[in-house]
Amino acid sequence: MEALLDFSKDFDVSLMDRVTMSFYKSTGQEQQLAQQVLTQFQDSPDAWTRVPDILERSTFPQAKYIGLQILEKLITTRWKSLPEGQRQGIRNFIVGVTVKVASDEATMRKEKTYVDKLDLTLVQVRKLALSGDAAAAYLSSVQILKQEWPHNWPNFITELVESSKTNLTLCENNMIILKLLSEEIFDFSAEQMTQTKIKNLKNQMCGEFSEIFKLCSDVLGEARRRYIFETSIIDLLLNRFLETSDFRNVTLKCLAEIAALNVGPEYDPKFVILFQMVMTSVNRMVPPSTDIAEAYANAGDSGQELVLNLSLFLSNFLCTHLRAVESDATRDVLLNAHLYMVKVSQVEEREVFKICVEYWVKLVSELYEEIQSMPMGESGLLMGLSLGGAGGPPVLGGMSLRKNIYSEVLSNLRLVVIERMVKPEEVLIVENDEGEIVREFMKESDTIVLYKSMRELLVYLTHLDVNDTESILTEKLAKQVDGSEWSWNNLNTLCWAIGSISGAMNEEQEKRFLVTVIKDLLGLCEVKRGKDNKAVVASDIMYIVGQYPRFLKAHWKFLKTVVNKLFELCMKHTRSGETEPFVDEILRMLHRITVDLSPQQVHTFYEAVGWMIAAQPNKVQQEKLIGSLMELPNNAWDSLMGQAAQNMDVLANIDNIKILSNVLKTNVSACTSIGSFYLPQIGRIFLDMLGLYKAVSGIVSETIAKEGALATKTPKIRQLRTVKKEILKLMETYIKKAEDLEAVNANFIPPLLDAILGDYGRNVPQARDAEVLNVMATITTRLGSLLTPQVPPVIDAVLEPTLDMITKDFTEFPEHRGGIYKLLRSVNANCFPALLTMTPVRFKLFMDSIIWAIKHTMRDIADLGLTLCLEVINNFAMADQAVANAFFHQYFLTVVQDIFYVLTDTDHKSGFKLQSVVLARMFQLVETNAIQTPLFEPTQVSDPNTTNAMFLRQFCSDLLHNAFPHVNKAQVQRFVSQLGEFNDDPNRFKLALRDFLIQLKEFSGDNAELYLDEREAETQRKVDQEHQLAMRIPGMLKPSQLEDRDEDI
Repeated sequence: MEALLDFSKDFDVSLMDRVTMSFYKSTGQEQQLAQQVLTQFQDSPDAWTRVPDILERSTFPQAKYIGLQILEKLITTRWKSLPEGQRQGIRNFIVGVTVKVASDEATMRKEKTYVDKLDLTLVQVRKLALSGDAAAAYLSSVQILKQEWPHNWPNFITELVESSKTNLTLCENNMIILKLLSEEIFDFSAEQMTQTKIKNLKNQMCGEFSEIFKLCSDVLGEARRRYIFETSIIDLLLNRFLETSDFRNVTLKCLAEIAALNVGPEYDPKFVILFQMVMTSVNRMVPPSTDIAEAYANAGDSGQELVLNLSLFLSNFLCTHLRAVESDATRDVLLNAHLYMVKVSQVEEREVFKICVEYWVKLVSELYEEIQSMPMGESGLLMGLSLGGAGGPPVLGGMSLRKNIYSEVLSNLRLVVIERMVKPEEVLIVENDEGEIVREFMKESDTIVLYKSMRELLVYLTHLDVNDTESILTEKLAKQVDGSEWSWNNLNTLCWAIGSISGAMNEEQEKRFLVTVIKDLLGLCEVKRGKDNKAVVASDIMYIVGQYPRFLKAHWKFLKTVVNKLFELCMKHTRSGETEPFVDEILRMLHRITVDLSPQQVHTFYEAVGWMIAAQPNKVQQEKLIGSLMELPNNAWDSLMGQAAQNMDVLANIDNIKILSNVLKTNVSACTSIGSFYLPQIGRIFLDMLGLYKAVSGIVSETIAKEGALATKTPKIRQLRTVKKEILKLMETYIKKAEDLEAVNANFIPPLLDAILGDYGRNVPQARDAEVLNVMATITTRLGSLLTPQVPPVIDAVLEPTLDMITKDFTEFPEHRGGIYKLLRSVNANCFPALLTMTPVRFKLFMDSIIWAIKHTMRDIADLGLTLCLEVINNFAMADQAVANAFFHQYFLTVVQDIFYVLTDTDHKSGFKLQSVVLARMFQLVETNAIQTPLFEPTQVSDPNTTNAMFLRQFCSDLLHNAFPHVNKAQVQRFVSQLGEFNDDPNRFKLALRDFLIQLKEFSGDNAELYLDEREAETQRKVDQEHQLAMRIPGMLKPSQLEDRDEDI
């Protein structure tokens, strides 16, 4: 096999085939050796000289693919360095091979993948700097075109057009090449080429398009393949293929594509005829009386595909051309089409249903907007008509509105949506680090996205006819009560639908509707037998009332009843009402309420009661309420602390550890809602917590010293570490909420730092808690300058140990990575003077940590590093001149060099936005003479009049030219000059950077991430726009998404 690597001898194509075959078909050592030889062969700079022999004489297809991969690499990385004669020879060779294979129909069909690769390579030379990872399709032709056209191959389009007239299969292949070239220029160019090159290629393509169009016209009009071109394509599809079982699916796909075309209104008559003819055929293929949902369930693949294609056609046509068929003349076919859409919407196939929902949302939103745009909307009358008024639909029914056309369709649609409503959220049960089973909410899953669309659809449908919506829901609920449609799934679906329209009715109608619903559900709960049945009904009641906070706030007595019903479900018994304040009633019944709850539910309960206590204005009474709330956990805490004072073996019992952990979590939950008023409780347990922290740390350290790092995975050590984490979390929670920061700094911080900092440094890496870094970041942010004297010892305690943990690789200890940089950012932002008191060695470590973060391959860490770097530079720029001079003289050029390193490294493309911002700021400081000290040593420059701006430009030019010698020096100097010129224009600076990066051969891969900030900004703009639009439509936003402007209950 190694003979393949000897380029001094004649090339043995048969050996190439054998080695390639060994790699693809053998196993074990032989396969590994073949892989090694092929890798070395492809990496050789002379490998491309073997490609002609491989493509012409190889008999093994995979060998040809390897040859084309070698050629692609040559074209994308070394094309400009090849002599003109060699480039011309490669181009002519690829064109010849492509024409030879594509000219014979049998060969072209047989070797379709091979031809595809040839096409892509041809286009690549056509257009420089575009990456070609197009899933191994049309590789060769695309690559060449991207490099050579138009300057070195100006008559390419003309040659392609002329060759297309000689052979139909060659014409087909040429069309594919043109399609690829067009896509590369108009669809993908923004992420692959400089702005100037994009403009030039677009102008060239547009200028030569007339020749391409004439070719297409000639082919369609004169080709002699009768079964395709004998008559117009649409008439053929409709009359000959649509109702033929073998062709109907592919025909309907074609028609769906045609239906999606959005052209001028002059073509509307043709689309109307198309629509009428298709629907006539559809009515023959699938009679209107057909139960499409049942037929789909019993159909084979072809029948199911027909339903999918029908949904695509109807959705595409109605989304694009609905207004063209809303005339009186086409009313029947319009309603007929919507009848089919309703029937297809009942099919139990999610992808089909999603297609239908997309159209329905578009339709009902247009109908709603039509009503809203009526002139009388300003008077307020329309609000009563369209947004829930009892007289709304009849009054609107007398007006000339589009919604009246679809009244029956929309009523049927309401029933379908209600019956098919998906669950509002998916709850996943997982095991956390402490081995506890907890709930994890999955956001933006497929079901959640579908629920949002269905909820939007049902809200619009409710606005369009609130009475019909209410009538359908109450009728469906009545069938649950009488048992005719009873099932858990049916009830859940119905209640999810009821919950989804919260806010869509006016307040009076909503009250009447909810009273009816809850009354019926309570009655259903009473008559149903069996614990599970009752639990399902009860959970649905709670779900519905939770979706209607406006109703609950307006009916305090009902809210109290609901809460007590919840307690009943947990306690499994009933109780009578009391006249005392509700919070007192809850606290008095605390044990009975919580005894049957899981720990996670108890924590949620404590947080909820905490919000009630936080609202108590009387501080004396508030303190009593906190004491009552925490009585049970404090009793457990005091008992275990007393035992631990006598004998530390208490902490050897894992059940005791779990109790302590649970008590601490309960404190965290209560503190979260009570906030700064939690001080009495914190003060009560603070010293015990610190003692427990030190004791637990000692046990963890000793155990790990004896048993090794694997001990951190044992249940006991995991529980002990949970205790430490919860202590830290409790202190972090309180300090975030505290108001008397001077008291916190004086009373809590010194003993807290003493307990946690020394322990952090002493522990083995696996036992260090990232929560230490988080709590220190919180303390630094909240206390600000009060903490400045304490910052140097804090940095000394955590920085070096943490860096030792995270700089060995880019994956271990992810929480510590984020934690340390959040802490450093907080120190720089809030305690900057503390950085100036560091020793030079310690400050260098601080700067080194920033540079290491910038070079991190994880985007969140790299972004933290870049942001911190920018903030440090800005702080020093505003500092005393002597301090700023010393900093910039030592670190400025180093930072510039490292920013250019990550800018030109393909692993760091996602950080392009912040990299650009940092570099622009540094150029700005120099160009505006904000840095007074020379950035260079006088011995480094020959001109004594050299300024920092002149030096920086020369420094960057030399840096880039040495790193990328293949780039013209004048080009580099022009680029660096642009950076200096555009330093105060972030957008132009970024564009100059991007254009230069795209020209580098190292950036011949996917450059999509260079445009990440634009895409993120566009995404956020759309989200904000959609939110603003939803705010205008009552009920479109869930209650939890609305700002609470109500007065306190």
